[in-house]
Amino acid sequence: MRFRHPDGSTVHLAYCTNVHPAETLNGVLAQLRDHCEPVRRRLGRDRLGIGLWLSGDAARTLVTDPSALRGLRTELDRRGLEVVTLNGFPYEGFGAEEVKYRVYKPDWADPERLDHTTALARVLAVLLPDDVNEGSISTLPLAWRTAHDAEHAESARAALRTLAARLDAVAELTGRSIRVGLEPEPGCTVETTGDAIAPLTAIAHDRIGVCVDTCHLATSFEDPHTALDALTRARVPVVKTQLSAALHAEHPHLPEVREALAAFAEPRFLHQTRTLTAAGLRGTDDLPQALEGDAIPDAAPWRAHFHVPLHATPAAPLTSTLPVLRAALARLVGGPHPLTRHLEVETYTWQALPPELRPRARAQLADGIAAELSLARDLLTDLGLKELP
Repeated sequence: MRFRHPDGSTVHLAYCTNVHPAETLNGVLAQLRDHCEPVRRRLGRDRLGIGLWLSGDAARTLVTDPSALRGLRTELDRRGLEVVTLNGFPYEGFGAEEVKYRVYKPDWADPERLDHTTALARVLAVLLPDDVNEGSISTLPLAWRTAHDAEHAESARAALRTLAARLDAVAELTGRSIRVGLEPEPGCTVETTGDAIAPLTAIAHDRIGVCVDTCHLATSFEDPHTALDALTRARVPVVKTQLSAALHAEHPHLPEVREALAAFAEPRFLHQTRTLTAAGLRGTDDLPQALEGDAIPDAAPWRAHFHVPLHATPAAPLTSTLPVLRAALARLVGGPHPLTRHLEVETYTWQALPPELRPRARAQLADGIAAELSLARDLLTDLGLKELP
């Protein structure tokens, strides 16, 4: 979906396909048919943007086989789909029964992460629509914190410098500018947008910046205006923004709140949980740990890294951080010029919801994703953007 900003520029809205992950190219082609096109039809659109997730295996196939890449581009066109952004964070196994810490491997000290991201940039340069010259890729925020010593950090910085040179080469060869954004996430070396400023200003390259995920922003209790103003002052570009909402518990000391939170403690993904105290953020790597005894203080609200559907606020006594998303979006695209032009709804946890909330068929999942995109569309038009055909 495309929108015209009051300054005349185009803002793109997509949804991320990691909600129905596929490990192979054939699986990607099937998801376009079985999921993405039905969502487009529900929205009554001739064209729908998708934020494509490509595993390491699928990316290797596309970058080494030009006919396969042309075939994917043809299939996108045939189904009324377009790609301006890729999710390059998970490398493989995102549909596994247990993902947890595996999603942070390989990290930016491992040459495989650099090679994978380079492959994605080359693929995206071909997949971009004919009238679009800029693409974006979100990626791991360097590493999970426990693996990041001084040697590891220098290897990651060197890899990002090499990536910057490769992105320049892609632009020179194709005429398409591909930008990569580190996606701050709780528990990682770059946990907040503030953590991203030092490593990115050290690289100081306009094709490497930040991907702001509004669920992660909220989980870390970052104020959107403060965070985005700091990035602007530091001249760190917001390459893309993932529109997502975290799980919020206002009174975590109450037994009924603990019981409601426990329904979201599931075995597939990490759900980092945080609370803001006078001494700063306190938290755990996962929601079950937070629910065990007094692992973190419960006198103030908790937020958990669980991407809840944007249009469906959890039942009381829980809620979501949709207000944080609204505030971030107002700052990102509500001003005289957009801070980013690539927006991506990223609710990948539909099948991790409590059983009674999960979609039971493809049609229900398509309905839910379409409802999320409709909400995002309304937020954008309320900010003065005009939906384009």
